[in-house]
Amino acid sequence: MSVLVHAMLVQALAGNAVIAKTPTDGGVACLTLACALAAREGIPVTLVSGSGSELSEALVRAPEIGCVSFVGGRDTGAAVATAVADLGKRHVLEQEGLNTWGIWNHTDWDALTAVVPKPFDYGKQRCTAYPRFVVQRALFDDFLAAYLPAVRTLRVGHPLAVEHPDDPFPRLDLGPVINAAKAKELTDQVTEAVDRGAVPLYRGRPADARFLPGQDTSAYVQPVTLLNPPPSSPLHHAEPFGPVDTIVLVDTEAELLAAMNASNGALVATLSTDDRATYERHGELLVKAVTQGPPGERLPGNFPEYRLRP
Repeated sequence: MSVLVHAMLVQALAGNAVIAKTPTDGGVACLTLACALAAREGIPVTLVSGSGSELSEALVRAPEIGCVSFVGGRDTGAAVATAVADLGKRHVLEQEGLNTWGIWNHTDWDALTAVVPKPFDYGKQRCTAYPRFVVQRALFDDFLAAYLPAVRTLRVGHPLAVEHPDDPFPRLDLGPVINAAKAKELTDQVTEAVDRGAVPLYRGRPADARFLPGQDTSAYVQPVTLLNPPPSSPLHHAEPFGPVDTIVLVDTEAELLAAMNASNGALVATLSTDDRATYERHGELLVKAVTQGPPGERLPGNFPEYRLRP
């Protein structure tokens, strides 16, 4: 909900009326409530529901709509991009990518331990989650000593699962994924990756979860961490959109850069390092990415016309 409502309110603040489509799976109830509250205050928002195949083309191509904002997969995003390019329509496209967290010449392991559970918010079902850690091989033992205790604290279950009515509600970190089909997809991907050589470093235990008696648990996935998923696995190059972490080891900065760009672009990335020279060099690249340089300068990055790595 947060991504869609944020996009709607940004447009409303800019003075535009907004039409939004609910996701195909989930979110209808909370989005309806959010839009009703906004409309009650006079904010010009409209919410429509239905399948993407029925509504997307009509919304994208409608001449009354001056700008299209899309968040989703690359296949659908490519179709939207083609349509808006043909129409010359303004657009904002946020498409999936494998967000990566690099560890290079790093020593502040207590800070890493403290932050590891946070990306599991919403079961890692958000665009800014980090499902991939790219770790300097020489630091792998220190990384595991910081990572594993943190991931072992994660608790899964139903927020109302108590033994007695007066008991306090359980403290949980994540609930179900979007539906049972997604849970099966993730489970199958993990099984296939392990069969092809990935090393399971951690698996949450279903016995530790908190559920109501007789509750349907088919949409729940316990946190899993795999080392070196094979290149043939979707977990190697695609965003899992669930509580599945993968770790890749590297020896050089060139390998680090290549591994952090496994999906050829992503929404966010983080590099943890104590190396001042590395910090300043990457900071310079980030500044250049959002400022204007000499005429004709080719900036590092992925663009429709070219791809340039630093």
